[in-house]
Amino acid sequence: MSEDQSPEEKPVFDVEAFMRTVTTRPGVYRMFNEHEEIIYVGKASNLKNRLSSYFQKTLDNRKTQALVSHIANVQTTVTTSAAEALLLEQNLIKEHRPRYNVVLRDDKSYPYIFISTASDYPRLSYQRGARKAKGKYIGPYPSASSVKRSLRLVQKLFHVRQCEDSYFKNRSRPCLQYQIKRCTAPCVGKISSEDYRRDVDMTIRVLEGKTKAVVENLAARMEEASETLDFETAARLRDQIGSLKAVSDLSSDMKNEGNADYVAAVTKGGQSCVQVFFIRNGINLGNKAFYPATPPGSTNAEILNAFLAQFYLQHDLPKEIICSEEVEDAALLQEVFTQRLGSNVGVVHSVRGERAKLQTLAVTNAEIGLATRLASRSGMAARLEAVRELVDLDDAPSRMECFDISHTMGEATVASCVVFNAEGALKSDYRKFNIEDITPGDDYAAMRQALTRRYTRLIKEQRDLPDILFIDGGKGQIGVALEVMSDLQIDAVQVVGVSKGPDRRPGDETLILCRDEMDGGQVEKQLTSDSPALLLIQQIRDEAHRFAITGHRGKRAKKRQQSVLEDIKGLGPKRRKQLLTHFGGLRHLQKAGVEDISAVPGISSELAARVYDELHPNRVLKS
Repeated sequence: MSEDQSPEEKPVFDVEAFMRTVTTRPGVYRMFNEHEEIIYVGKASNLKNRLSSYFQKTLDNRKTQALVSHIANVQTTVTTSAAEALLLEQNLIKEHRPRYNVVLRDDKSYPYIFISTASDYPRLSYQRGARKAKGKYIGPYPSASSVKRSLRLVQKLFHVRQCEDSYFKNRSRPCLQYQIKRCTAPCVGKISSEDYRRDVDMTIRVLEGKTKAVVENLAARMEEASETLDFETAARLRDQIGSLKAVSDLSSDMKNEGNADYVAAVTKGGQSCVQVFFIRNGINLGNKAFYPATPPGSTNAEILNAFLAQFYLQHDLPKEIICSEEVEDAALLQEVFTQRLGSNVGVVHSVRGERAKLQTLAVTNAEIGLATRLASRSGMAARLEAVRELVDLDDAPSRMECFDISHTMGEATVASCVVFNAEGALKSDYRKFNIEDITPGDDYAAMRQALTRRYTRLIKEQRDLPDILFIDGGKGQIGVALEVMSDLQIDAVQVVGVSKGPDRRPGDETLILCRDEMDGGQVEKQLTSDSPALLLIQQIRDEAHRFAITGHRGKRAKKRQQSVLEDIKGLGPKRRKQLLTHFGGLRHLQKAGVEDISAVPGISSELAARVYDELHPNRVLKS
């Protein structure tokens, strides 16, 4: 800057000189501000025509006006085709994240269900990342929760194992999954390989949307079992058919032939939401909301145009992409996607019938998702996002549970389970567990009993499992929680320990993040006292502590108000009343001997001895 140049002045971009150098060939252009930062990346089949449109005397688009006012320099890169320009544009946007581009923050792979069909007893499992193992992959699913739902459904229907191979090979007796009728125990030979393979084949068919063929097969087997008077098998097959038909009926309005994604975009309040419904083999695998960074003034069509390129150049392509708005680059995107997939990919807007209903449904979900985000943007949403980053989840957690144990010197032990969702505490789902049959004061045994009871029931009733399980305690309690999760074959729940600091001061907590061994195993973290993630975790932990103490105090008070006579076997309400009436109260009864007690009508010598022993627990018997 020269001495006579004011601080407000900036170098003027010489548009005429620049435009004389621009070619008419396809390529990519990068726009820079005065600080040499890339503020926009674009592509064009004709660079000269495209760039000249930015420098007209009148510009109707406010976003373009704002962009042009900050341009200090423009650089171009010529490509051999418009398709090559699109690929280069997306790489540059991903690398630089320019201010005036729509930028999608989504670099995670999407999960699949993997069936290890190469093994004698195939396993169903959750699979993310590279698909190198031999077997069948079904998906992609939009989120881990949608995979969990599908796995729970087929496990209930066909009892195909989901345990790790190492666990399967070392079993000598059936595990809990067999007892609650979620597995046929092939590990110990409870089912033949032929019958098991048949269940696997039906599982694959259901996951691929071929439910009708499976129902027909089950119906034929049910008839055969009835004819041979095998009514137990016939009843089991009947129940399977009923469950399959119920699932089919519930999803009938979501079906669509072939593979298609429905993509809708909405904008409001300076925020944008893109909703994607994933349809594969006529089955709705679920939907996912994206919140890309968008410059002010972006239209829904512009957001969709940018989203399609950024998203589908990184992820698996369907046969058809149905958009809520007509996009500018539809023809070019079809060309690039077709080359990438190796078969035709359609990018369309105008659809009818059932597809139009799904298109509208995608728009509705986008509107709801954006409204929810705007309503909770500064509060719970920010804390959930911080927890998501801390635990490294794909999406913000929709359900979190926390356990705590409370007792007084081992007396009246109670475990609490509190539940939080995106809106906060979900008190209708809170549960208390009265802990029995353990050594008094054994917190580990209490935690094991509570967790086992809780998650055995959730699995058996096919209810939602939490995304995150918080345990109020250190490594010992965490070890117990991981053992229970392993025994129940639950591997999709993130376990996090909340260990108090040495002075038990809020803000000094150590968080124990439980990860796979290949990702470092258990990792300890201390967050700053003002961390949004820590504030939410403290709130959940404190609520679990409050609920546990309340339950413990109630149980302790009830027990202390209860007459000691109520625990004596054979002494019912009528005989208790007779004793207290005869002696004029408990104090005088305690002074009575065995013979005095047995003199009461209806009280035998044996019962009198039990009453005496219960009232004198510390007496010393002399030989």
